Amino acid sequence: MTAVFWICVVLVLYVYLGYPVIVWSLSRLRPQPWTRAAGQPTVSIILAVYNGAALLREKIDHLLTLDYPQQLIEMLVVSDGSTDDTDTILNSIQHPRLRTWRLAQHGGKVAALNKAIVEARNEILLFIDIRPRLEAGALNCLVANFADPKVGAVAGELRLRSGDHDAGTKAVGGIYWRYEQWIRKSESAIDSAVGVYGGFYAVRRSLAVQLPEGLILDDMLQPLSVIRQGYRSVLDEDALVWDVWPKTAKGEFRRKVRTLAGNFQLVRVAPWLLKSENRVLGQFVSHKLLRLVAPVLLFLALVSSLALAHQPLYRWLAVGQLCFYLLGIVGMRTQLPGLRQITGPAAAFCLLNAAAIAGFWQFVAKGKNLQKIWVPSE
Repeated sequence: MTAVFWICVVLVLYVYLGYPVIVWSLSRLRPQPWTRAAGQPTVSIILAVYNGAALLREKIDHLLTLDYPQQLIEMLVVSDGSTDDTDTILNSIQHPRLRTWRLAQHGGKVAALNKAIVEARNEILLFIDIRPRLEAGALNCLVANFADPKVGAVAGELRLRSGDHDAGTKAVGGIYWRYEQWIRKSESAIDSAVGVYGGFYAVRRSLAVQLPEGLILDDMLQPLSVIRQGYRSVLDEDALVWDVWPKTAKGEFRRKVRTLAGNFQLVRVAPWLLKSENRVLGQFVSHKLLRLVAPVLLFLALVSSLALAHQPLYRWLAVGQLCFYLLGIVGMRTQLPGLRQITGPAAAFCLLNAAAIAGFWQFVAKGKNLQKIWVPSE
């Protein structure tokens, strides 16, 4: 039991502290900079929409008035079997640089993306979601990275708007997201980021791949496929984009369940990710896969410390773990303003690890229909 406890503790510390520190240290000691240069390649903006009528018209207006030479842009919008007024709105907008399609059935986001990838004509494919808003100059900053011939994929810097979020989700959108971006930037500095924010990223059209049917995480497999072809996937913190986060623990939990279930799915549909042909295999295992088993490690650490509670050291360690989890539950269930700073990080940690368990269950239960667990954001 003593060995079980310490092995679990060491692995958990490696996942959440050791690996981030190692990759950050390497980014400082052995950075691999890439060339950025002003340039304006042709861009195909790709937007997959499912029941997005409430935001669609404003979004199209926003994208068709970006501060980028309009003659170099085309916009492709694919309605993924929408049942609201999405198709009516698309039919009503006539613009020379806008092309639209409607899929007969709701097949998931990647079905719409695959259609657009086939139809795109320009050098760079920009994948964007319906919610995010680009800051002025964001697109110019993003495409400047493609001046380096070794760069095949680029993601922007996501900033999150926060308001009356509860303690757990505010910590996820604040502390946790800054922590996650820190890791991704460090990975990008030494080679390539394992994952990107899917609401604003771009790839060279010549490198884009058709994605497996029903895939959830296009924003992981597309950049990883670019890396597989010998190119880099990098982050540009000057290419700013704003998005919102779910306001409640329930909404954030649902979002994370989908994402983490997608990580399990990713290994099933792309087994090459666990082979030597994946240049960032060590990063992928450390950053993504070990987080999926972290709940098991935490459970074994608690059980083993309780079994050893007859020894004072392990008794206090068990009490400390129980208190931490209790604090997390309080953070998710109560909204006392004075406690938010204390309970928020614990609530976020508990929420993310609980979502990993639920994500595995969804992966097993839904099988090839995993994309059906998607629900609209709050």
